[in-house]
Amino acid sequence: QVQLVESGGGLVQAGGSLRLSCAASGRTFNAYAMGWFRQAPGREREFVAAINWSGGSTDYADSVKGRFTISRDNAKNTVYLQMNSLKPEDTAVYYCAARSGGSYYRLSVQYNYWGQGTQVTVSS
Repeated sequence: QVQLVESGGGLVQAGGSLRLSCAASGRTFNAYAMGWFRQAPGREREFVAAINWSGGSTDYADSVKGRFTISRDNAKNTVYLQMNSLKPEDTAVYYCAARSGGSYYRLSVQYNYWGQGTQVTVSS
């Protein structure tokens, strides 16, 4: 079991940067693949980025490639999402998720645990 708590969301101007953090409780964090998803008003939850158990492999949605970077620090039980060159269309609630397997997926149903989300608002 793992509990996830996101932080770092807020209001930022277009072109700015924001770094999200997801802190995990428990001592088995290094066995989980981690993902970031987002849900904008009136839209379905969509995949943003994922990272495998060791941090050696990552995956990104086409919409954020080159702008967002996912990373993890297993010693701190934390996964990060560095967001640069933010656009108004990035506005959403961002959720971190974990799955008990070490490999990542793009489908939200593949993840076992979810945080409560953190709001990111990008103004134009």
